[in-house]
Amino acid sequence: MTSAHLLDLPFLAYPEALALMRGLAQARRREGVEEVLILLEHPPVITLGRRAGPGELLLPREDLARRGVEVHQVDRGGLATCHGPGQLVLYPVVSLPGLGLGVVEFVRVLEEAVIRCLARLGLEAVRREGYPGVWVEGKKVASLGLSVRRGVTNHGLSLNNGVDLGLFDLINPCGLGQGSITSLARLLGRPVEDRHLRRLLWEELADLLELELRPWDLARAWEVVEKHGQADT
Repeated sequence: MTSAHLLDLPFLAYPEALALMRGLAQARRREGVEEVLILLEHPPVITLGRRAGPGELLLPREDLARRGVEVHQVDRGGLATCHGPGQLVLYPVVSLPGLGLGVVEFVRVLEEAVIRCLARLGLEAVRREGYPGVWVEGKKVASLGLSVRRGVTNHGLSLNNGVDLGLFDLINPCGLGQGSITSLARLLGRPVEDRHLRRLLWEELADLLELELRPWDLARAWEVVEKHGQADT
């Protein structure tokens, strides 16, 4: 078993979460921290991956700002996606060489963790060839996009629980067009209790990666970022 920190947070603004995971990734590359799994939710935000162009936004940024929706261009793979309350986000900050995995293998592990999690909720979820993520009844319920630098991952996956699917009407989600995204609330008739869903997801991922998870707190994480996670000068 590999020892890992579990940073189980409620809401965190996207810029703060981005700084946290980037700092922890730098610390992991310097072996200043063990593997870390971060679970949280974000206020409404749109993120644009490396392949996303301006056409992925269906409203001008000024209109989105008036609606209280931030937009961030980031270094993960993929196109455009949304985060918001009622969506569970998982950011794994792990060393792929340390886990004996390549990038494609790790993507498959993340997908498998979601598939197993949903099976425990009575849903049959599948992969779709050529499209990272997880699908139920022909619609995408979990999105996935990673950044890997010197073997260490950041960014990760998002699982739609009770999120307002109207957020996805503001973008071309993952290049799939309107009506392509679903949620557990829509599939099950109600959202899954948040604590239960979090536990299911981290249990399945820990099992697949053979991680021994230890609860961690945000203050300690920031201390590690301050000590080991500053950018090279």
